[in-house]
Amino acid sequence: MSDLFTEVYNWLPLCHLLNNRVLVMHGGLFSESNVTLDDIRKIERNMQPPEKGLMCELLWSDPQPQPGISPSKRGVGIQFGPDVTKKFLSRNRLDYVIRSHEVKANGYEVTHDGKCITVFSAPNYCDTMGNKGAFITMKGKDMKPKFVTYSAVPHPNVKPMAYASTLLQLM
Repeated sequence: MSDLFTEVYNWLPLCHLLNNRVLVMHGGLFSESNVTLDDIRKIERNMQPPEKGLMCELLWSDPQPQPGISPSKRGVGIQFGPDVTKKFLSRNRLDYVIRSHEVKANGYEVTHDGKCITVFSAPNYCDTMGNKGAFITMKGKDMKPKFVTYSAVPHPNVKPMAYASTLLQLM
């Protein structure tokens, strides 16, 4: 059964284009300055992500406040500045990008002159971060993002994997 799930995940899209105006991805933008939406569409995705290249950067890159491109602190992907975002959006006739992949105290952060939005939906990430979670809604032709934030709720008083001991007794 796990092989079937792996096969399904291999065919999921790497990103999504909303109304030909907003690109949504996990990570961020690219070290190459001339990447187009067609280049992204041509990425071979039925494989494990490589350690470099377009797929890797789409999955693991992060924005930075300073212009240009820097090595990633994660050791994979890059860090990209507001100038990189502006050029990518202009070249591809997009309004902004939405990404996730980084904890934000308020659940989201708008950077790069409003053109790069990070949204993180897991409140109190790993039960230690104390962050809010967030999601975005967009309605109408203007595609203006509206942010909804929320806090974590207490966990039920159940020991981890408590259900497993009952299931194991049945074997």
